[in-house]
Order: sequence, then C-alpha cells, then structure tokens
Amino acid sequence: MPGSSPTRILIIGAGAIGAFYGAALQAAGAEVSVVCRSEFESVREHGFFIESQRLGNRTLMPVQTVRTPRDYQGGPPDYALVCVKVVEGTDRAALIRDAVGPGTAIVLIENGVEIEGEIADAFPGNELISALAFVQVSRTAPGKVKHFAFGDLHFGNYPSGLTDSTRRFAALLDAGGIGCKLTEDVVTARWQKCLWNAVFNPISVMGGVLDTGHILGTPEGEALVRRAMAEIGAIAAATGHPLDASLAGQFIEGTRKAPAYKTSMALDYENGRPMETEVILGNAVRAGRRENVAIPSLEALYALMKMVERKTRA
Repeated sequence: MPGSSPTRILIIGAGAIGAFYGAALQAAGAEVSVVCRSEFESVREHGFFIESQRLGNRTLMPVQTVRTPRDYQGGPPDYALVCVKVVEGTDRAALIRDAVGPGTAIVLIENGVEIEGEIADAFPGNELISALAFVQVSRTAPGKVKHFAFGDLHFGNYPSGLTDSTRRFAALLDAGGIGCKLTEDVVTARWQKCLWNAVFNPISVMGGVLDTGHILGTPEGEALVRRAMAEIGAIAAATGHPLDASLAGQFIEGTRKAPAYKTSMALDYENGRPMETEVILGNAVRAGRRENVAIPSLEALYALMKMVERKTRA
C-alpha cells in the first residue's frame, strides 16, 4: 500500500542460509536486520556479499547489525527468522525471546523433524511458520557467501494451515527471486525432507566425508540407503504422516543425476563444527522408538554417529 511501512525482519543466526534469504527479502523491499556475533564488525561495515549465478550477485546491507536480539531497535520485528543450527544444548527459545513481540511471526528455517514443539510451547500466542530450505549455499569467508544451486523454500504454519501473514511472507520471497511452495501440512513436508537428510547425512560422515556419488556408487551403498529410507517412511506413517511410496526412488535418482556433493553434516564434520545429529537423525530414531517401529538401520547409524561425536569432542 502507498505510504505503508516496509516489513521489518530480524534474522537470528545470520550465516549462509540467513544471509542468502535475507538478501532476497531486502531485494523485495523488506527492512532486514541481522543478529551477528562472530562476523559482527565485518558485517556491520560491509554487509554480506552473496555470489550467485542463478540470482545474480547480491549484497545484503542490514539496516541494523546487532550482537543480540536485545540490541534491536524500533520495536519488535514483523518476522523473526530463526536460522541457527539446532545442535545439542541450544536453547532456541531463550535465544530469540528478546526479539519476539505480541505480533511477531516466528519463522524457523532449520533442519530436522519434530523441532517446532519447543518454540510453540514457549510462544503460544505467536504465529509459527515452519520452513524447509532446499538450497546449496555456504560461507566462504567473513561476510562472503556462495550460492551453488537450488534455493526454494517450502513452508506452512505449524501445526497446520496457512495464514495471511504466511502468504505475505511468501510474496516477499517470490518478489526477491525465491521459489516458494506453500503447504497446509508442513509436518509431512518435514518428514519428506527427513527421508533424504536422515540417511545421506550420517552415511556421509561415517564413510569419511563421502560425497553423494560415493554413497550411491556401489550396490551395497544404494541398498543401505533404500533400507534406511524405508524405515523413515515407516516412522512417518506411524506418526500420521504417510509418504508417497515412490518418493525414495525419486530422491535417489535425483541425487544420482545431480553433481556429486558433500552433505551439510559432512562439511560440518570436516571443518570441526558441531553437527545436527539429534534433529536430523536422533529425533527420527526417538519417534520410531515411541511408535514401536522396527528401525535397525537407523539405530545403527545413530549409534555410530554418537561414537563419532564422542571422538570429535575428545
């Protein structure tokens, strides 16, 4: 509307993912600010530079660059984008509490299944938008991000449905060049992504930083992937979110046709960063146990990942 104020967005966890989508939202006319710790001085002075062949190179120059949500000025944002990695010990509710006002919509752009409950319980009066990023993007230097491929966001309201606020958020992203797929059943969408993530990620780590080509390069590797995917499908069905039976085959063939690449968890392991073992795999295993689903392949992958984590911590 003419004369209306721009949409105010605060990104909490302004790494590669946050910077990538923040640049798109700024290109659409939103007032984008970021919470930034490790790269605070660089980002405050120069912003983020996003290198992208698909969308064109962009610079995100935040309206405010702050160290904590408490430092954000001008009242609560319209949308608080939570892009932090969900690693063990992270209290996301405490992390974002100072950013959330009565009318703030909370947007989770994070990996994993069954991750929304903690935030929904902490902020029962706020709209919660759960989003899944289908993108290959990484930080290359302080304030530098490279976009390799994809970029779409799939999202909807948690636990279900779509609101006008969610549709407005999608319209902003679309205006910034991001493809959006809205769903009234975002929990099923999370299980669909888990079908790939909970299988390829841990295998890539335990194989010594395997890329997707290595994982699918032998009949034994593909057979393991298919067994583990079938177990994810069984868990999803038991929780009331059955997946299309053809989805596993589609994911495997799509992965085989794409250029071989390292998973996000493999990159974290390779660079000595904490891994999202619990939300990507552990939550699925716990759901399987809760629903009394036989998951021998996933149990083995999870046990091995906990061994790897213990070794890396030591």
